[in-house]
Amino acid sequence: MLRPVSSDRRTQAPRPGTARGMRLPLVAAAVVAAGLTTSCGPSTQPIGSAASAASPAPETSAASAGESATASPSASPTASASVSASASATARSGSSPAKGGSTAATGTSAKPSRTSTAAQPAPVPGSGYDSSADAQKLIDAALRTAKSEGRMVLLDFGANWCGNCKAADKVFAQSQTAAILGSSYQMVKIDIGGNSSANSALLRKYSPSGGTYTMPVLVVVSPSGTVRTDTHVTGNPALTPAGINSFLRQWAS
Repeated sequence: MLRPVSSDRRTQAPRPGTARGMRLPLVAAAVVAAGLTTSCGPSTQPIGSAASAASPAPETSAASAGESATASPSASPTASASVSASASATARSGSSPAKGGSTAATGTSAKPSRTSTAAQPAPVPGSGYDSSADAQKLIDAALRTAKSEGRMVLLDFGANWCGNCKAADKVFAQSQTAAILGSSYQMVKIDIGGNSSANSALLRKYSPSGGTYTMPVLVVVSPSGTVRTDTHVTGNPALTPAGINSFLRQWAS
């Protein structure tokens, strides 16, 4: 039988604060244990249910950290190699300027190409004939120069008392005719109006047809010494600028 509770007996309900206060240290301990497990790695010693429930997450985190740490070294050399290659290429491009740029900057690395300078015009002898000159030496020197400069040699056999020779000298002195002579011929004047047997022998050497010579005798000789034309055989051109210039141009090459 149920006995009625006396009205003056106060029912004391359990204090909830006491139970909660007892559970809080356990929860706090579990949280602290979970934090230690995350920081130092998974523990082999289970620390309550809270620690057991929380332990897989640190393992996953640790595994992820391990994978990250494993992947990082393997990727690092590649990245370093890429950076090194890029730096090397930059260094090469910066320290090795293009050849064209080096040449433009210094102006000394490129050697200029050699260009053959045109030969200076040959001197044209003045009017008259020098009876004391060594004609053979003059001819030999003219042939050597003509060979090196690609010219012909013009031998002018005449005399100081010859009227036709004086007329020819006036034309030779004119600028246009002198320009043709200077660019295309080495001219040698040989006196045959005196008693020089050596000069007479030279006339017969270059104009061997003999007979009576009509002065001036103009003989064009190649640099090798071959006679190309002899006016003792062909006859003199007109002793005018037009006649002599035409003759000189015809045999210049």
